[in-house]
Amino acid sequence: MAFIDHIHACNTAKPEDYTPFCMDGRIIGGTRPAFANALLAHPAGMITRHPDTGALHLAPEIASHAARSNAFAELVGDLHRDGVIKSLHGEKFDVRPNLTDAPLCVMDRSAMSYFGFRSWGVHLNGYVRKQDGIHMWIAHRSKTKPTYPGQLDNMVAGGQPTGYGFRENMIKECAEEANIPENLTADMKAVGTVSYVHQTEKGIKPDVMVNYDLELPQDFVPRPVDGEVSHFELLPIAEVAGIVRNGFDFKFNCALVIIDFLIRHGMITPDNEPDYADLTIGLHRDIIR
Repeated sequence: MAFIDHIHACNTAKPEDYTPFCMDGRIIGGTRPAFANALLAHPAGMITRHPDTGALHLAPEIASHAARSNAFAELVGDLHRDGVIKSLHGEKFDVRPNLTDAPLCVMDRSAMSYFGFRSWGVHLNGYVRKQDGIHMWIAHRSKTKPTYPGQLDNMVAGGQPTGYGFRENMIKECAEEANIPENLTADMKAVGTVSYVHQTEKGIKPDVMVNYDLELPQDFVPRPVDGEVSHFELLPIAEVAGIVRNGFDFKFNCALVIIDFLIRHGMITPDNEPDYADLTIGLHRDIIR
């Protein structure tokens, strides 16, 4: 196995298998054909299919943020009631393909992948410098967590709900997941993004993770707070790299965040990693077009 296998494992979606979904005059997602049919069959007639391209379109008269949000809330609620959408999260995400875009609307977090809308999240690399080098804090996901139970994770991570700035959300997640106080998170640095286009049982996930590094004092020990993490473990970075390189113990997208850290800190280089160029390119995948 190799680091590049994690890039391949995250980028499993095939755009040709999805029906493009358009809003605001452009493609911003894609749905599986069966879900497209369910949208078209909804009695409110809010979704139409272009006669030439076959792409789905939200009705043009539904043009404001509030109107789109209300329309999708109705669609999602009805499809959940009918069993087409299996579960809802209750947390709202902004629908926007790029940071330069104003949010087009909001949608329940669990419904985003059905439409192929881009989701955003925040991830934290928490690490300590010791005499023998960098050590990284690794989270062990709770075995009762509904998604990826028992797998390894970045120290702190979470989705990006509507109404929060990215740094604001990262600080909130640090307190909720690891009991990291704000006097420590004041030193965290935004270090870039990692993106991928993954296929799930719901649909396509063209996600972006906004990443932060936080160097922590040696005497700080994180503590699980909200039950999403069973415990934290501080490991030498070479051991963390070996875990990523040799298997899939980490939640699939968290491995990419660590690979990015290893590249930025000079531990994966063009001289020691033959897939270096493919890794640096593969950490950034665009939304379905």
